[in-house]
Amino acid sequence: MAGLPALCEAIAESAERRHGWHVDPASEVTVTAGGTEAIFAAIHAVVRAGEEVILLDPSYDSYGPAAELAGARVVRVPLSLADFGIDWQRLADAISPRTRLLVVNTPLNPAGAVLSESDWDRLADLLVGRECFLLSDEVYESLVFDGLHHAGVLGNPRLRDRAFAVFSFGKTYNATGWKVGYCIAAPSLTAEFRKVHQFLTFAVSTPVQHAIADFMREMPGFADELGPFYEARRDRFASLLEGSRFRLRPVHGTYFQLADYSAISGVPDVSFCEELTRRHGVAAIPLSPFCDEPPAARLVRFCFAKEDRTLEAAAAKLRAV
Repeated sequence: MAGLPALCEAIAESAERRHGWHVDPASEVTVTAGGTEAIFAAIHAVVRAGEEVILLDPSYDSYGPAAELAGARVVRVPLSLADFGIDWQRLADAISPRTRLLVVNTPLNPAGAVLSESDWDRLADLLVGRECFLLSDEVYESLVFDGLHHAGVLGNPRLRDRAFAVFSFGKTYNATGWKVGYCIAAPSLTAEFRKVHQFLTFAVSTPVQHAIADFMREMPGFADELGPFYEARRDRFASLLEGSRFRLRPVHGTYFQLADYSAISGVPDVSFCEELTRRHGVAAIPLSPFCDEPPAARLVRFCFAKEDRTLEAAAAKLRAV
């Protein structure tokens, strides 16, 4: 139910080798049906009706509904639009005696911002003396650029025992439809997490778990190559968009590029994306569905996890917008 032992052991070995995290495969690792199941199970493991869950907007769209299904009140704290970093004063003001869980995402979908060790230290300071847990969505942990490295919650000793860290093989192995992920948490939190997992999916496809475990041992360095690979795709897409009226925002992780279209149109982002698809044949995702309130900036999200010919065709159409 908790995961194929061979895969849990491979996960623990990878965490130690890549990040220096010591993880017990039997009591701290649970294999899940993708990162989304892990997020749901973590929220329902610790959140009860009437408590509060803080989300940092823009945020992945499964967080809020999962918290609401637990009967929680969702409190949204906007990130800084300048760099999508944490607005520390607004976050401090949002934390209350009823705050049960804070959800963070690094690297951030949709904006590509990444947290640093100092960010985790500040979060630890904020949570001192509070009965508040952390859910850290780290499914893009292998896609970090510009000489940065992935700083996960498990690397902070003050947060380790109050945190659920969620990962996805679909992201790491370029196969999002596989729906295989995992959660790492301290033994006491893992025990509660598994109570939800048991009655949610119970277990994940055994043949796929065997395949991933074998691949992790045969190709231990595969995940290490993803950062440089996608950084090159990001840079390629950016160079192809030179001369367009889109203004690209800095992105330090994930395979998504935010672009400001305010020089092109003043319509809301959903309408702009619909027009972009219908009139120009390029699909983009609006930023507003990731937020409780539409952001002041006019931003859309492109995915650059594409072959060269696709990026070239899309960029040619975008330069003509």
